[in-house]
Amino acid sequence: MSTENEGNAVPPAPSAPPVPVASPAASPQGSAPDGGSPTAPLPPVPQGSPAAPEQPPAPAAQAPAGPPQGAPDAQQPYGAPGAGAQPPYGTPGAQQPYGAPGAHQAYGAPAADGSWPPPTGTPSYGDGGSGGDGAAWGSSYQQQPAPKPRNGRGGLVAAVLVAALVAGGLGGGIGYTLARDSDGSGSTTVSASDGAQVKRAPGTIANVASKALPSTVTIEAESTSGEGGTGTGFVFDTQGHIVTNNHVVADAVNGGKLTATFPNGRKYDAEVVGHAQGYDVAVIKLRNAPSDLKPLALGDSDKVAVGDETIAIGAPFGLSNTVTTGIISAKNRPVASSDGSSSSKASYMSALQTDASINPGNSGGPLLNAGGAVIGINSAIQSTGSGGGFGSGQSGSIGLGFAIPINQAKYVAQQLIKSGKPVYAKIGASVSLEDSTSGAKITDQGAAGSAAVESGGPADKAGLKPGDVITRLDDHVIDSGPTLIGEIWTHKPGDKVSVTYKRDGQEHTVDLTLGSRAGDS
Repeated sequence: MSTENEGNAVPPAPSAPPVPVASPAASPQGSAPDGGSPTAPLPPVPQGSPAAPEQPPAPAAQAPAGPPQGAPDAQQPYGAPGAGAQPPYGTPGAQQPYGAPGAHQAYGAPAADGSWPPPTGTPSYGDGGSGGDGAAWGSSYQQQPAPKPRNGRGGLVAAVLVAALVAGGLGGGIGYTLARDSDGSGSTTVSASDGAQVKRAPGTIANVASKALPSTVTIEAESTSGEGGTGTGFVFDTQGHIVTNNHVVADAVNGGKLTATFPNGRKYDAEVVGHAQGYDVAVIKLRNAPSDLKPLALGDSDKVAVGDETIAIGAPFGLSNTVTTGIISAKNRPVASSDGSSSSKASYMSALQTDASINPGNSGGPLLNAGGAVIGINSAIQSTGSGGGFGSGQSGSIGLGFAIPINQAKYVAQQLIKSGKPVYAKIGASVSLEDSTSGAKITDQGAAGSAAVESGGPADKAGLKPGDVITRLDDHVIDSGPTLIGEIWTHKPGDKVSVTYKRDGQEHTVDLTLGSRAGDS
């Protein structure tokens, strides 16, 4: 299976809907309190629901100037008969439903010029505030041209502000309704205690996330030419080592800039300690690392079962400290991943598959089990987009995410910290990388004209020859060259494995001891 690495350039956040305009007139029920809190319109009575009790007319001292009650232009109680009465809900000119397009008037308040109904004209969402013939409020936004990775959050801040204003207005409306309905009725409300509202039992997703988030970082890598992107990493030890993906830090390897930001806002410069392109694992180290680092606990990826709960932490599309959940969908999934560029070399893994939402920016982040232990490093997704890499397509999650098993990643990280170079297990034979379902075929010739079977290597000692098709490694079915490579790399040099192969239609099984190769080639 060929997939894309995720975690490079970050497209912009969606545009925010415009802030609703303030009510031009106070509500007849009373003036707004000092301090400028917005007054929310009350929702109209939906059709078919029991009618609200009719309100008594306001005292004469509070009645607005104008014709007497019942005159053609007089303001009538909502739903009362007579000339000039408010039209029924849904008829032309009627009070618009709460949240519908249109100017936000206080419930029952006339427009500034005394006319009724109030004029509409709220700018449509997603058309830049142009109004007119734009899309209706709530319509989907259009993606803007992608800016630099760190310049796309203005829209998100605006969206949060609008949400706060709408929530404040809604709270005011609900408060008024409760005060009116409970007036003289003697009814009371019961609030849950603070402890019941915030207590998180051990093992809940919220509890696991709260403990793991402080030990994750958002990584920004930038090359000497200014290109780069955003990914994720997690604290590996108290010395300041952070584990992430190779493709997250690749831009900063040769003299680029690398930073790591914790959820509390602390930001540190960092340097690449070592990176393994084939494994897609890298280790960086914080400069002037703090003394209070808390490494995440590492689990045992060999003991993971299909159906186990998973929790992923990352910075999808630059949205740092995002938590998503899912399950283990499959184990030992053969994956060859790259960023889709012509110069990119593939990484191979026997991956954990999860349906937890993983998007560009999640790369390098931890995949946790229900107990909060790291069982994998989120690395790749299967995409429906065409054309490959995220630089142009910016594909998103379709529920097929892949993580490097932590048992393998731990070994690689320790090697990188120790020597700065990865160490790969090998059988000493070149295999075809073409897609196949019959197995991994040993080629007739190796890379750059070398021998397909290394003289004196593990495969040679086991009697393997060019043309042999390897179909199993221990108890794992081998259906292609990339699958074989991924399975070999789950082992360490010196491990003994059983190899099943076919030659001239006959099946054979031999044991061999894996050799080693240092560094990427």
